[in-house]
Amino acid sequence: MSKITEKDSHYRNLEKMSSRELLININREDEKVAHAVGECIGQIKALLDALYDRMSRGGRLFYIGAGTSGRLGILDASECPPTFGVDHGLVIGLIAGGDGAIRKAVEFAEDDTEQGFHDLQTYDINDLDFVVGIAASGSTPYVVGALNACRQNGIFTGCITCNPGSEITWHADYPIECAVGPEFVTGSTRMKSGTAQKLILNMISTSVMIKLGRVHDNKMVDMQLSNNKLVDRGIRMLMDRLELGREEAHKLLMTYGSVRNALDNHLRKS
Repeated sequence: MSKITEKDSHYRNLEKMSSRELLININREDEKVAHAVGECIGQIKALLDALYDRMSRGGRLFYIGAGTSGRLGILDASECPPTFGVDHGLVIGLIAGGDGAIRKAVEFAEDDTEQGFHDLQTYDINDLDFVVGIAASGSTPYVVGALNACRQNGIFTGCITCNPGSEITWHADYPIECAVGPEFVTGSTRMKSGTAQKLILNMISTSVMIKLGRVHDNKMVDMQLSNNKLVDRGIRMLMDRLELGREEAHKLLMTYGSVRNALDNHLRKS
């Protein structure tokens, strides 16, 4: 089957384009991504609901991928603790070739069909967990092999791919197929495909954290106070919600360590 992600770009002679032409044409292609993601809402919802069911009962979310896809999964996983105040072990990202591959590609690491599940096993993965394979091509052996082994061991799986009907979808209980079309630079899936994957990952992790109660109203009440910007944000949340002065809100936040704890304790005493 011909892969959409490998089809020739709609544009020719890129090296002859001016800077403005390059930027306009790349942007023109990027505009197609949000629409393509919108077409997948039904598939994303199905995965989200199944994921929430597992995580609400103590399961974890694993992302597994190679290259750009693996890095995007790790990025999304690494942002969950500071944003939502969850443990680092709740959302885990794995990449073919190990952590060293985050910065520098590891040759042929993605071609090992068995290593993906071996990597998952180091986390004592079990049937409450949920594994999402990320592969623009839909055929990455490291990812496909991992999902296949997961299903054989009763572990729920999902996938994010930009090639509908690709091999990875055969091994995913909840496939997400987002066809963004050929890349501006032929086969460069770090572009539109990567953007689509990032958007979908944002939607999945943010939505499941909201459903798990990690957001109040529209505020990140469980965020980690890891820098001055976030401390200031927390102070302003308390000032707005409790109608306090800045000094009192700052004292309250420092006493209880998070916006949620500060709110709960202040309202309990009121």
